Amino acid sequence: MKTFQTTRLTNHVRLALFAGATALLAGPVAFAAADAQDAPAAPAKTDDAAMQLGNVTVTAQSRTQQVQEVPIAMQVITSTQIDTLAATDLSKMDKYVPGLSVSGDQPTQPYFSLRGIGTGDFGIGTDAPVGVYENGIYQGKTGGALLMFNDIDHVEVLKGPQGTLFGRNSAAGAISVATNAPSDQFEANARLRLGNYGMRYGDGVLNAPLGESLAFRLSFVDNQSDGWLRDAATGQHFYKNDDWGTRMQLRWNGPADTSVNLAWEHERLDQPPRPTIDVTPLPAYPELPSIEPDYASFMDPRHAPLYNEVTDAGESRTYDSFALRIEHPLPFGDFTSLTSFQRFHTYNREAQEGTDRIDLYFDDVNIERHKTWSQEFKLAGKTDLADWVAGASWYRDDGHQTSQINFFTDSIDTLLNNLGIAPGGLYGPLTQGLQAAGFQYSLLGDPWQENMINRNVAKASAVYGDVIWHLNDRLNLTTGVRFTRDERDFSWYTPLRVAKELDATLAGLQSLGLLDALGVPIETFQQNIYFTTPQTQSQPVGLDRSWNNTSPRLVLDYKLTPDVMLYASAAKGYQAGGFNALEVGTVYKPQTVQNYEAGIKSWFADYRLLFNASVYYYKYSNLPNLVLVSNGGGNGDLPQYQILPSDQEAKGLEFEARWQATDNLRLNAAAAWIDQTYSNYVTSAGTNLDGQATGLPYLSATLGADYVVHDVAGGSLDFTLQGAYTGKPRCNADSELQGTCILATPFKLGGSQTRVDFRVGWSSPGVPWSVALFVNNVFDVQYVGGLNQIVTNVLGVTSAGITAPRTWGVEGNYRF
Repeated sequence: MKTFQTTRLTNHVRLALFAGATALLAGPVAFAAADAQDAPAAPAKTDDAAMQLGNVTVTAQSRTQQVQEVPIAMQVITSTQIDTLAATDLSKMDKYVPGLSVSGDQPTQPYFSLRGIGTGDFGIGTDAPVGVYENGIYQGKTGGALLMFNDIDHVEVLKGPQGTLFGRNSAAGAISVATNAPSDQFEANARLRLGNYGMRYGDGVLNAPLGESLAFRLSFVDNQSDGWLRDAATGQHFYKNDDWGTRMQLRWNGPADTSVNLAWEHERLDQPPRPTIDVTPLPAYPELPSIEPDYASFMDPRHAPLYNEVTDAGESRTYDSFALRIEHPLPFGDFTSLTSFQRFHTYNREAQEGTDRIDLYFDDVNIERHKTWSQEFKLAGKTDLADWVAGASWYRDDGHQTSQINFFTDSIDTLLNNLGIAPGGLYGPLTQGLQAAGFQYSLLGDPWQENMINRNVAKASAVYGDVIWHLNDRLNLTTGVRFTRDERDFSWYTPLRVAKELDATLAGLQSLGLLDALGVPIETFQQNIYFTTPQTQSQPVGLDRSWNNTSPRLVLDYKLTPDVMLYASAAKGYQAGGFNALEVGTVYKPQTVQNYEAGIKSWFADYRLLFNASVYYYKYSNLPNLVLVSNGGGNGDLPQYQILPSDQEAKGLEFEARWQATDNLRLNAAAAWIDQTYSNYVTSAGTNLDGQATGLPYLSATLGADYVVHDVAGGSLDFTLQGAYTGKPRCNADSELQGTCILATPFKLGGSQTRVDFRVGWSSPGVPWSVALFVNNVFDVQYVGGLNQIVTNVLGVTSAGITAPRTWGVEGNYRF
């Protein structure tokens, strides 16, 4: 079977490279206790204190502004926060951004949601409503969307429609990752972490000026671990890390204040897939489990044995991006050109049943390769009357996706029996009959593969403008608009199943005339059982569509005082229509959102308190939902996930507070409350969910403290304690089928979740090194993430996933 595999370094080569990089690049990267200037201290100036508490410089409105000056609900994640939590990507710390959800169990197929708006559609025929950008470059929704943190400056999480300000529409919001650029100062530092479950993490940075006009920056990260879950039969480790990446940048300061930055980024991931834990007690082979689930008898997946017998199991990614940024001042403003090319290959093959029985075997595979080009031109300027930005962008993605399912003829027999098509199966009884007649043939134990092959060529072009009108010294009016045209050319191809061993046996039976004697034509065994559309089995079938849209935004902000701003906004968001990758000929309408918001941003210098809050209401139309469609068992159909559109609405409240309580004590808190319901949604079974909850919890919150003890061994000890809370999912009439809100299980399912993280670090301005100890999930609490019931009604097996246990480690930093 031909599969994509990335080039894998041997352990000796990887360790040699890591040792060399550590030796050359050793030094500290900023973390909570890295430098004296990062520790809470009595501020010398009001602005310095505000910046320490989070009033950092951002580019959320395509302009350089302090975050407290931006009339948008947003939260900024600094490099200090990332390092304090020892987070390696955004999914490791999303709980500390209320309203944000990032699933990283499958890094090549991540899930992003803001204020309850996301999509689980893994097909390449649609975009995600949450746009992910790195240094202004759209990353797509799969292979490049969830990369490791590598020399990060900060991350901006912008909530609500952001279409007028970014090169790709982001109907629900945007996540903008900003990395460090080359500078004129020499810098060389490195960090090493070692911890439980074989954790081995290292990163480093080398920044070197190359004369008066050139500067070079190299960053490197390597994340390895042995994993915290083991297969009960084979001993194979799961939930392990095997990922490394690098970024190289060259900056040239040209004539006439022109700045040119060329960057190349590479990342390689190659690790086991997400494991699937069977929770159904299985009878002794060959007896089959019941297709009617008995939830009360289920095993707790936190203690059940893991069996993942998948052939060629693994998740891998090879990612490369090239970006050219040119900035040039003009008499009337500043010109910016951003050119990028990205390519990546991903492979993800995982079990869907979690057993070691061949008669229950089922796995699926997602294989993708993409080439993406984008170009954006932007002009920005300011006068006494207005600050303005205008731009034009072009985007093209050529994506190929193979969605593959794999059975054995033994598990196909189980399907045929449980669906009532062939009681007792087909291949087993036929094998028994042949061997009873003296023919030593077996039709069992043969692999069976089916494929859906898609190609998507997506093009988008847009022009946009955004103006901040200064009506007076306190009052600003922002007007913005984007005109977008999207085009998609999509195809479906479902070739006949691949079963080479079975075909060889069938050919032998055919040559002996046994199939003819039985009156069974050979074609009976050669038809697909899952991807069965006849029109796409001989050649690809394609469709093309285009959509045009105009999306405006209007914002009014007023300064009560120089440090307190009120704002109100109305914005329309848009996401292009698309195609269902697994349902031939299915076209999605464009997604639209109407968002209304009001908020406050404030800094109270006398109290050293930063406080932001917002209230909002939105109506979202045509949001694709990935849902499990029940076959009811025994009606001749296989269960499958489908993409069904829905209309949703929500109202919510968010706040964020940071308080420098004393010179040594800093406190922070944030929370998001949301009431999200369906306004128009009928399930495939005909259940009307209008007015019912979508499943999103009401509340998510975080609370933390940072305390510094000075004059300890010539330096300072920085203690950080951070906690996060997510409320229980809200149930509706379809929750049981989707694997949530099932009360009959002997383990807790669908409850609230908490997490507590701790860190203590020592640093001193007088020495080039620092050390730290960190513990994530301090109380070692694991949760069941929900039930996977895709094969419950056909194979009789239900599976589940669990969250990570406590992890801890020590960290050392060195700066040259």
